[in-house]
Amino acid sequence: MNIKSKIKVLLIIGLFAFSISGNSQSKKFKVTLDAGHGDHDYGAVYNGHIEKNIALGIVLKVGKILEDQPNFEVNYTRKTDVFIGLVERANIANRADSNIFVSIHCNANKNTVADGTETYVMGMTKNASSLAVAKNENEVVTLEKDYKQKYNGYDPSSPETLIGLTLMQEDFLNNSIALAAKVEDEFSGIGKKIRGGGVKQAPYMVLHKAYMPRVLIETGFVSNPVEGAILDSEEGQNAIANAIAEAIISYKKEYFGNGDGYSEENRPSKKIAEKPSTDTANPPKKEIVKVDEVVKKETKKEITTENVSAIVFKVQIAASSKKMDTDPSNFKGLKNIEIENTGTINKYFYGQTSDYEEAKNLLAEAKSKGYTSAFIIALKNGNLIPLKEAVK
Repeated sequence: MNIKSKIKVLLIIGLFAFSISGNSQSKKFKVTLDAGHGDHDYGAVYNGHIEKNIALGIVLKVGKILEDQPNFEVNYTRKTDVFIGLVERANIANRADSNIFVSIHCNANKNTVADGTETYVMGMTKNASSLAVAKNENEVVTLEKDYKQKYNGYDPSSPETLIGLTLMQEDFLNNSIALAAKVEDEFSGIGKKIRGGGVKQAPYMVLHKAYMPRVLIETGFVSNPVEGAILDSEEGQNAIANAIAEAIISYKKEYFGNGDGYSEENRPSKKIAEKPSTDTANPPKKEIVKVDEVVKKETKKEITTENVSAIVFKVQIAASSKKMDTDPSNFKGLKNIEIENTGTINKYFYGQTSDYEEAKNLLAEAKSKGYTSAFIIALKNGNLIPLKEAVK
């Protein structure tokens, strides 16, 4: 073989190896871990237990576990004691095209008996305690320079005024709740050290701009003397970090599949260039009306037999590793409960209909019964599709 032939063979081998490496990289599951607070923002401080330090300690431990797993890529919003703005935290995840965003915090309450974990997904709620937790976390924006101009007048003392979920964000809600449920299930397995408090919904600024499934974990109450000591201990942080990492690993196995989960136009990095709203404190009514008008127009169209059989709306009210009987007494009186087992998680749905307006009525009923994190999903020929696509 002459020198030119050898060079040609080496080039082909090199390109092949590069191609394999590139494909391998694209199939990595990307996780952005966010340690709440930092630097001059101490977060909650009780009995010498400082939230910013505990959050960072847990994040670094979760990251180390995931980095030792095959096909994981871990991205951090901070790895040291620095201050990062709330929206910038989300944008770090967006630029990395992360598959999930996990923000880790500690809870606090004037009632020092309060204890347990809470895992939040982005959404609106009228629950006073959930709004109070969101208010405390969102007030971090006041520590950012020129925050009033930066956030267009957003009032962190009224978290419920944060712009409501768009249909695109609702697409992420399904997976966000699934991830949150796995986290809480893992916490319940820790034992008496940390009590799982369940999946909840609240308007968090740090979650609002992350274009992927995302959760905010309140790992326990630093205000509780016993729980605060556990959170600030190496043993306690290891237990919590293991639980969170196991939930993420389980989520990846169930939902990631073989691809990276994004079409090119819907990659998170493509979304951060979108023009922000001009007034976050007062949602643009015209845009909201347009969305409602589209829904009304579409639902008034003549529905063909083909469409009726193809599109079905359901209301997902819960997701848990525990299986419950569908008797109404187990679901606050709601009837027509359906269970879907995905291998490790049981999903519970209330009702089904081909009429989106009727689905919204079912959702309202479920929420009135206390299922504040309930949401609508859409199925086409039995396969899950984006809600906005189904509405169209």
